[in-house]
Amino acid sequence: MNLFIEAVAWILDRAHWEGETGIGWRILEHLGITFLVVTLAAVVALPLGILIGHTRRGRGLVVGLAGAVRAVPTLGLLTLLGLAIGIGLLAPVIALIALALPSLLAGAYAGVEAVDRATVDSARAIGMSETQIVTRVELPLAAPVLVGGLRSATLQVVSTTTLAAYVADAGLGRYLYAGLKARDYPEMLAGALLVGALALLLDLALATVQRWVTRRARPGAPTLKGIA
Repeated sequence: MNLFIEAVAWILDRAHWEGETGIGWRILEHLGITFLVVTLAAVVALPLGILIGHTRRGRGLVVGLAGAVRAVPTLGLLTLLGLAIGIGLLAPVIALIALALPSLLAGAYAGVEAVDRATVDSARAIGMSETQIVTRVELPLAAPVLVGGLRSATLQVVSTTTLAAYVADAGLGRYLYAGLKARDYPEMLAGALLVGALALLLDLALATVQRWVTRRARPGAPTLKGIA
């Protein structure tokens, strides 16, 4: 209990919020790395997942590859990349992208694949192109599952971004490594509390977005009214 109180006091100390090593700057770094990683992973995973869900082809191969990537320990991959690339953010960004890909990919293809085939066939029957079917029928209905994949990937990345401090002086993970090195356990716990609070806030924000897109998807789910 005393350690927890000391950690909270460490966070509330104004001296720890000042400068480029302060808590505020570290939070911005942590969020920046998380946003960069999720964005880059989404650029690869979402189009591929949507294509697989729409065509229903290649699912087994991609799922197998995504599972293999998920099985690779992030710290081990980061260590190998750090040795190969060197000190800096590039190694942790690549390792974290590999962590984010499976959830984003699964959310994309599962959401599109789950759309009622009768709805898709009806869209084709009224003359919609495949691109229109994807953008105006499948994606709106698949949005809740797709956002769920984004939510899962974001939480995994924001929690694991602490490892970026392993090979780069960035993010809230610096408090964990600095505290461990100096045996300053209140600093270590403070870093863990900050990461946990950041993850909870992001989860709350994305859960709100997911509920909103779910409400928007439900009214149009049974028919094609308003799409044609």
